[in-house]
Amino acid sequence: MSQLVDFHTHFFSRSFFDALNAASPLPGDPESRLQGVIARLQVELPPEDPRLLADRWLEQMDRHDVQHMVSFASLPVEAQSVLQAVKHADGRLTGFVMLDPTQGADPAQLDALFGSGGFKGALFFPALHGYDIDGPELAAVLERLQAHGTLALVHCGMLRIGLRDAFGLPKQFAIHRANPLNLIPVADRFASLRFIIPHFGAGFFRETLMAGAQCENIHVDTSSSNNWIQTQPRHMTLADVFERSLAVFGPKRLLFGTDSSVFPRGWRRDVLTAQREALGACGLSDAERSLILGGNARRLLGIA
Repeated sequence: MSQLVDFHTHFFSRSFFDALNAASPLPGDPESRLQGVIARLQVELPPEDPRLLADRWLEQMDRHDVQHMVSFASLPVEAQSVLQAVKHADGRLTGFVMLDPTQGADPAQLDALFGSGGFKGALFFPALHGYDIDGPELAAVLERLQAHGTLALVHCGMLRIGLRDAFGLPKQFAIHRANPLNLIPVADRFASLRFIIPHFGAGFFRETLMAGAQCENIHVDTSSSNNWIQTQPRHMTLADVFERSLAVFGPKRLLFGTDSSVFPRGWRRDVLTAQREALGACGLSDAERSLILGGNARRLLGIA
């Protein structure tokens, strides 16, 4: 049986599309606007029933020999859709939910989200929601997450959300709030929490390495095409990125991910192929590659 685990995918349910459409400033009636965006992007509109979308993802997992996937609720309003999908998937999907700490930290609501049978991880986007990683807003939420042993994925660096752009939503991303170095005091304070920085820091690569060198409870995921490499001051290949990351994080704190999101593209095997080639160039043992491609995720998620 395959041991491949994808730690970074977006569920992008119908509720996600509906929420973006409702917030869109583009002209026209809602239905025409929605259909226009779908046609322009050449993506499929998900079915109303999230269980049907879960079946699509499970089919993709079987086709590409993926044992398990972490599936994100990429907006707070998408939480219930992803929970339905997770329950329907019979243990093959793990749900993470986006939280906006500026909207408050209701302990009862957080306990309901992360209690038995709920989400195992939370997503934080300081640059999108306008707070500091080391500010009081995030700390108030992390206090509850620590009680549940929840994983915390903190997006750092460059941020581009293509679907937001397509719906004409403003690009109000404060990148100065997305420096991985600001995660160091947070990871020190919440030492029993495991933090994940996605996309190797999405442009703040050196800062991600420094944060990882300081805090052993900080991990990094390898997801997406990693086009941020083009912003670096010197030429780098994906193999270079893996080599430097391995030197700091070691093979036990790297988590494979693809950033798969929409259909008909489906699961991104191209990302797996590129990352396998890069790992091959680093001279890792089979056991070390297995940790990155699934073993580390299984340990953090508590799955067999």
